[in-house]
Amino acid sequence: TAKRLEILNEFLPKLRQVVTFYDPGYPASVEGAKLGRAEAQRMNIKLVERQVKSINDLNAGLDALKPGEFDAFLYIADPKVASQAQRVVDVARAKKLPTMFHDQVVVARGGLASYGQSYFEIGRRAAKYVERVLAGTPPAKLRVETIDDVELAFNLITAKLLGVTIPPNVLARAQKVV
Repeated sequence: TAKRLEILNEFLPKLRQVVTFYDPGYPASVEGAKLGRAEAQRMNIKLVERQVKSINDLNAGLDALKPGEFDAFLYIADPKVASQAQRVVDVARAKKLPTMFHDQVVVARGGLASYGQSYFEIGRRAAKYVERVLAGTPPAKLRVETIDDVELAFNLITAKLLGVTIPPNVLARAQKVV
């Protein structure tokens, strides 16, 4: 979360106020908000946290956003918000709000930027585990693996639509550009 906010600030140098939505009943979301809050404070950016307990709350919150009210939307790990990622993208594009997500699939669907682990790579590795178990390897004999690689992605079509210019030094770090 902190790194997403840092990257967002790199390509939106006038970033002062960022909005995020999350369910306060989901522990990972609460932790992500805490990390985002600390980083925002360090960067002298206001993180406006909109807590949502249902999809209806999220939709109402998205509908209530006014163009120009915020400088960007920052995704904080939350399954409720993730399940509505396309709606977030559609509303953000309509209201000219730059977005930073965790998953490059959302960027391919119109989000502006993402920074996070590749779910494709996670699925590929999980399939290898399943393959080994089906071949007879007891699950207890398989070592735990972690994925430390994170990928940065940008959608230049969305950037143009929003009037955002991604600096060349930031764009050069991207693993995927749409």
